[in-house]
Amino acid sequence: MARFLIQSSFVYNSSSSVDLHKSSSTTRILKTQLRFLEVEQPHLRLLNLPSCNSTLKPKAAKEPMTLTKEKVDEKEMSAVTGRESNEFITLKHRFLNFKKDKYLKNLEHYQSLADEQSPKFLVISCADSRVCPSNILGLQPGEAFVVRNIANLVPPYETGPSETQAALEFSVNTLKVENILVIGHSRCGGIRALMSMDDETNSSFIRNWVIVGKSARTSTKAVASNLSFDQQCKHCEKESVNRSLMSLLTYPWIKEKMNKGELLIHGGYYDFIDCSFEKWTLENNSRVGDEVSIRNREFWS
Repeated sequence: MARFLIQSSFVYNSSSSVDLHKSSSTTRILKTQLRFLEVEQPHLRLLNLPSCNSTLKPKAAKEPMTLTKEKVDEKEMSAVTGRESNEFITLKHRFLNFKKDKYLKNLEHYQSLADEQSPKFLVISCADSRVCPSNILGLQPGEAFVVRNIANLVPPYETGPSETQAALEFSVNTLKVENILVIGHSRCGGIRALMSMDDETNSSFIRNWVIVGKSARTSTKAVASNLSFDQQCKHCEKESVNRSLMSLLTYPWIKEKMNKGELLIHGGYYDFIDCSFEKWTLENNSRVGDEVSIRNREFWS
């Protein structure tokens, strides 16, 4: 490749020669080119260059290999960029429509959000692409601090740090949200992985996370073992929400605010098969062992 770099600047033609010793201008050109190459590519000095006794005739310089390579890369990048652009065209138009129809029409509100936020809700939902809490519940910017993870799980306080736990601490202690809503959903892949898991399953990122919901799995197996696997998964999807609500009570600052009446904890379940939503609220000081009491159960359909 390096040899080609030099030869691409000069094509040597022995049939129509020019004696470089007799042509000082050509010698200067060659030496200038060689000095340039030595600066740009020091390893080229090791190449076997023609001696000054060689008969050479400089021709029109070809495009250096580096530039040719860049052009090839540009073509490849152009194809990639084209595909990427097609994928982002819709997002671009949606953003511009948002700016025109919502942001600019509510400029004062959005400018106040730029200074601070004071959401009333912390929403913990699944990362599933079919389950967007802002879309489903019509949450507007500034209304909810949203955490999304696989299977909408809440680890107990004792399990060590995670992004979900950091979000709990920040939203409850700093933002002082008044409601925590954990939303489960139908056909959850994370719950299906949890229900399919056994003690022999090899370790993976997914397994190491969904095992947080192991108590929901155990409970489901105990009460729904006679049901089909799909029915067991649906049962576990709701049971895991209640187990997450119980996990919330292990956080001292959450328990304290609940006891003071400053914080309410809710469960939710979104069924995207028939587009229905269940909502319930955890009864304060209701935990007895592994059981909790709920109130205000509602079904939206």
